[in-house]
Amino acid sequence: MIKDIWASFRGLPVWVQIWIGIVLVPVNLAPLAFLDQPNGGLIAALSITGMALNIPIMLAARGMSKAMALPHLLLWSPLVVIVALTLADAEVATSGYLTFLTVLLVVDLISLGFDVNDARLWMKGRETK
Repeated sequence: MIKDIWASFRGLPVWVQIWIGIVLVPVNLAPLAFLDQPNGGLIAALSITGMALNIPIMLAARGMSKAMALPHLLLWSPLVVIVALTLADAEVATSGYLTFLTVLLVVDLISLGFDVNDARLWMKGRETK
């Protein structure tokens, strides 16, 4: 099964593999480094849970599935609102945290843009990569 998931991942376009492996996953794991910052625990919980809920989907599909967009839409939509509100109250956070939140916001907004389309295609029964 793991071999099937890996093969499915490697079957994605190279730019998608890079996006997921070098940008999306690391940026959404990084909130663990900021748990002591304003909303740090909530941001980490939403960020990581949005990815973790894809594990059962990958296992059931034996690979990548457009259904993986659904946990992102469910959890990262409120996440980007919380991040934006935290950025708006900049005086309570460190500059490093604010820089990270900006990166997280941009990355997850881009991801949500892809996710809206993937969820739409999944609901129409189109599972192609």
